[in-house]
Amino acid sequence: MLARIAASLVVGFARAVTAVRGVWCGTAPVPGQRIYFANHNSHGDFVLVWTVLPSALRRRTRPVAGADYWLTSALKAFVGKDVFNAVLIDRNPKTRTDNPVEQMSDALKGGDSLILFPEGTRNTGPTRLLPFKSGMFHLATANPDIDIVPVWIENLNRVMPKGALVPIPLLCTVSFGAPIRLVAGEAKAEFIARAESALISLAPDKKN
Repeated sequence: MLARIAASLVVGFARAVTAVRGVWCGTAPVPGQRIYFANHNSHGDFVLVWTVLPSALRRRTRPVAGADYWLTSALKAFVGKDVFNAVLIDRNPKTRTDNPVEQMSDALKGGDSLILFPEGTRNTGPTRLLPFKSGMFHLATANPDIDIVPVWIENLNRVMPKGALVPIPLLCTVSFGAPIRLVAGEAKAEFIARAESALISLAPDKKN
């Protein structure tokens, strides 16, 4: 009950601060499993994607996040695990005991959708995207029948700049593009390039 109340408060706060608007320009918010992949500029990115999903989809959509961030305090652990039901990944290959792709695939096998950030870390530089990590290719290989939807988050980096303690109220948009899937025989580099292109095409100015 506490987690459900907290989730409602988070959604309400996100809408109040950002007036976030979901733009379904390449697909529709229909029932069914999906892997949503988005650009990553802020710790609040997945909150906005989660917020604009219809409630029925939101309940079965889990963000993929770094355990090294969300397990550093009891409050963060409650928010990450109980409120968002996040798939928490150990991003350090030297300390991890679970295979990240298997963790994500297990969530998909359980009937959930995922929100992930293939850049792997927040992009605070001048480029629109950092090079994608290979994890999404391996996830697509293991789950070839699930749609992979590009999602562009605009303006949140200005609402919560790095190091900011208080959000700046600004309008944000979350744009959902046409789904892609791994093509039979497609090489990793080709798939990654195609995924990057699908995502950057949703950016308002389409600048690299």
